[in-house]
Amino acid sequence: MSRKTTFWALSVLTLLSLVVTACGGPAPTPQVIVQTAPPQVQTAVVTAPPAVQTVVVTAAPPAGPKTLRLNMGPGDIPTIDPALSTDTSSVQIVEETTVGLTRQNEETASLEPGMAESWEFSPDGKKITFKVRQGVPWVRYNPLTKQVEKVVDEEGKDRIVTAKDFEYGILRTLDPKTASDYAYVLTTIIEGAADFNSGTITDTTKVGVKALDDWTLEVTLTDDAAGAAFVPNILGMWVAHAQPRWLIEERGDRWTETGFFQGYGPYTLKAWNHDADITLIKNPFWPGIPSVPQAKIEEITWTMLDESPAFAAYEAGELDVAGVPLSEIDRVKADPTLSKELKIGPVLCTYYYGFNVTKPPFDNPKVRLAFSLAVDRRSLIDNVTKGGQEPAQWFSRPGLTAAPTMQTHPNLGVKYDPEQAKKLLDEVYPDRSKMPPITLMMNQVEGHIKIGEAIAKMWEEVLGVKVTIQTQEWRVYLKTLTDDPPQIWRLGWCQDYPDANNFLKEVFRSDSQQNHTRWANPEFDRLVDEAAKEKDEAKRRELYAQAEDILVRQDAAIIPIYWYTRVTVTKPYVQRTFSILGGLEHIEKWDISK
Repeated sequence: MSRKTTFWALSVLTLLSLVVTACGGPAPTPQVIVQTAPPQVQTAVVTAPPAVQTVVVTAAPPAGPKTLRLNMGPGDIPTIDPALSTDTSSVQIVEETTVGLTRQNEETASLEPGMAESWEFSPDGKKITFKVRQGVPWVRYNPLTKQVEKVVDEEGKDRIVTAKDFEYGILRTLDPKTASDYAYVLTTIIEGAADFNSGTITDTTKVGVKALDDWTLEVTLTDDAAGAAFVPNILGMWVAHAQPRWLIEERGDRWTETGFFQGYGPYTLKAWNHDADITLIKNPFWPGIPSVPQAKIEEITWTMLDESPAFAAYEAGELDVAGVPLSEIDRVKADPTLSKELKIGPVLCTYYYGFNVTKPPFDNPKVRLAFSLAVDRRSLIDNVTKGGQEPAQWFSRPGLTAAPTMQTHPNLGVKYDPEQAKKLLDEVYPDRSKMPPITLMMNQVEGHIKIGEAIAKMWEEVLGVKVTIQTQEWRVYLKTLTDDPPQIWRLGWCQDYPDANNFLKEVFRSDSQQNHTRWANPEFDRLVDEAAKEKDEAKRRELYAQAEDILVRQDAAIIPIYWYTRVTVTKPYVQRTFSILGGLEHIEKWDISK
């Protein structure tokens, strides 16, 4: 997800990444037939996997009901519509309010059952069949009764999540009228999906997704995806979640607003105050399963503050978890209390700058490579980010299936080489005054700006080039990247599933909607296509290494900067897991100890 990971600049909820359209303002309370849940309803708690790590309780939590106070970063959430979500802020809400057929374990990235109790491939690998979990109701929060209620149909019967709801959700994501920027992850694996998404065909029966009955979903795969190990991961992603057809057809784009929203996950939407905060409330009707237990915390509220105000709120006891601003990391490490609350850990994400290769001077690969070689990544980490990040020589983070590693490919990619950087730029612009003005753009987050200033200083010192930094609010920035990418821009990419295919083919293939570089290379496309079909992991890794060499060195379409870590502080009364998924936390597993 370039998807955006966002929300605390160096913490994983801060990597925002791709494009989505913001929803409208608050909506009036809809008139929907509902069944109120008795306040005493309780469901059996399913214990989370034993691998869960917790923070030792040493202090008393705030009084009152269990309410978790978090921060999502500056700017409103673009959307909470599963079909339209592309960034981690949006997806975080979707993943708590709905559940996919499969689900990634947040600590290991391993695949676990979600709404599907089981799945299996056909002998030829061309079909995958999911058995959908029975008895999970659709719910909504009623602002008038202040209760989470089951949704009922015209006959007064509970609406239960079925395979037909998953079929509808997938088809709606693929429908060109929906204009989903993430539909591409489905078009590459589902037979007929690409033609339907492009408008070549309009008959949905020609798309390889079909509910055989209420509890059985069959997906027919493309030849390239047949039997691929990552197929169940993709079909568990938010764009393939069940969606409420009756509500969407009635309310249109406003179905995700306060009072309208309907979901079926461990939480549901209580209130979305645009540009201010968003609150989820526990769904008492979620049955609880090992991978997605019933929530222990009653409510979660995310504010929308920049890093420094959020960290100040944390120190004042107004937030329970926060990212650590770059300017505060040294103090936090030295503080006897804060240092115990600090957690630094790896996440499957890459921080990078991209070029618009159609805009001078970056229409020349020598210039692009010069700017990449002029970045001293180690110095940046040691003196600016200070969060234990790793210098990124290429894009796909080591640890992903089939991604190159420092052990297998130590000399792959780009490293700091100021002499070569200056030489390359001298070949194209011996007279620096002939270069056009250069702008580096990023979303308006304090940490990104500090990193940008440090890198701009490196470019000035090594290359003799001054670069102007420009910032935009997140939603505006995402639209800019889609409509007219600047000369240089910043993004972070976090895994949707732990495979190099998700980083290389799905981001930088010439036809990818996530590729904001305007760059295309047929050989790169061939390599990532071949790697996606190859079953031998060692061969796949070598193919991806060749593709990386084209991406970051031969054509230098991007500047890989570092592989992320999570840098957060957590109050000692919060028991939590620590996700490696790049901003996506499974908060239903968290607790607050009285």
